[in-house]
Amino acid sequence: MADSISPNKGFLNRIERVGNAMPSITMLFLYALIICWILSLLLSFVQFDYVNPLTKENIVVVNMFNYDEIVTFLTKMVGNFITFPPLSITIVATLGIGIAEGSGFINTALKKMLSFISPKMLTPTVAFVGVVAHVVSDSAYVILMPVSALMFYASGRHPLAGIATAFAGLAGGFTASYTPSQIDPILQSFTEKAAHLLDPSYSVNVLCNYFFSLGGTFGVILVCWFVTEKIVEPWLNKTCPIDCQVDQADNINQISPSEAKGFRWAGFTIIGLIALLAILLYPDSSPFRAPNGSLTSSAAPVMQAIVPLLFIFFAVPGLVYGFVAGTFKSSKDVTSSMENITKSLISFIVFCFIAAQFLYSFGHSNIGTLISIAGADLLRSLSMPAWLTIIGMILLSSCINLIITSATSKWAIMAPVMVPMLMAVGLSPELTQASFRISAAVNISTPMFPFYPLILSYCHKYCSKAGVGTLCSMMIPFSIGIWLVLVATLFIYWGFEIPIGFDSSYTYSVPPTP
Repeated sequence: MADSISPNKGFLNRIERVGNAMPSITMLFLYALIICWILSLLLSFVQFDYVNPLTKENIVVVNMFNYDEIVTFLTKMVGNFITFPPLSITIVATLGIGIAEGSGFINTALKKMLSFISPKMLTPTVAFVGVVAHVVSDSAYVILMPVSALMFYASGRHPLAGIATAFAGLAGGFTASYTPSQIDPILQSFTEKAAHLLDPSYSVNVLCNYFFSLGGTFGVILVCWFVTEKIVEPWLNKTCPIDCQVDQADNINQISPSEAKGFRWAGFTIIGLIALLAILLYPDSSPFRAPNGSLTSSAAPVMQAIVPLLFIFFAVPGLVYGFVAGTFKSSKDVTSSMENITKSLISFIVFCFIAAQFLYSFGHSNIGTLISIAGADLLRSLSMPAWLTIIGMILLSSCINLIITSATSKWAIMAPVMVPMLMAVGLSPELTQASFRISAAVNISTPMFPFYPLILSYCHKYCSKAGVGTLCSMMIPFSIGIWLVLVATLFIYWGFEIPIGFDSSYTYSVPPTP
């Protein structure tokens, strides 16, 4: 039975074994740090003909084992960690999400969104909610998957198709999104820092991919709709029969009167916050505007305040919901919700400490600049058109995604190399970042995705013999479809010169030396 459910099980299990045999992401960065220092020693004795296009000087690799460099590294170690951009961004945004999640506001919001569904529109609605729900990050997996499965089951459809649709929508939401989320400033911080290896004055807007993300939502939802109803659900009906008894009385889609009241008041709060923000932003003299009056430039305080705004728009409605619905009894409950979600960041904080030291060493030693310029020279010698270079970038990041599914970890590795390299051949950091985001479509098809065990537990509620191969097999069509539609969306934008975000472009020109 298991073999008939997952014809690709052998291949998928080999991927799983290879991934499980790899060290943790944090250890990979520690090894990379050691390698970087050793290379800096060896390469410091080599004279390179590569010229930094910004300084017009030959690139010289700095020996990190030099006595002065060791002292400098030790004095900067704490600062490297504290100023590591993704660290504070992630913590602040997560604290707000913790309040909204701990109060029950997120759970009720997802239930509400899934309650207004006609049977004919069940699939696109679940996909839509999945795209929207990515803004709450990992919290969505806990409630969205089981609710979607139950709604499909109650409608006489295969419940695993509901799980697959919701899962695909969440993955698509990483690139295709209606609203900004915490991943936008995280990626932007890596992109801008990487761009500074070649051009220290370059600024990347936190919403540099927003228009592309917004446009991608239409294709992602349509693909999820088509793949679910024409490919995956018919396959599940034939090969993965439901063999478990499900108690529909345990309807997790039900909302109690207190939850409904809390949600109503939280909704009024969100409307009030939006109105207040609009009032504050409207005047030409608004302190949230840039000196030239722009609201969308990277110099505008409102763009720099995206993360605090995300915190407020999660925390305040969450507080209102919690106290109205009775899930929060005192301030201790509020702080506990923030503390509980912060526990999930422990491994991320450890990763940030090591990654911060690696990125400092990689940049300060000039190895990053050397690799970027050398890589750019190679690309020039190949005379590849710009569109083919971007396809190569997307394919590379998609292949890496089979093993490293964390966007933060992967972009921390790739950004210092790919961003300046493509800048050197005339492609903008914003375009490179947008290309990288497309690779998220692969996340749902690899057993290395950290939420696979959780999602499998939901599948087992309906199909006891479902395994890793089952889940991978039913998600691969979604990955292919989402990947193709997002690539097509990017090239449509590029072909018609539609901006991919605020203060974004497709090309980059090296500024003249003063």
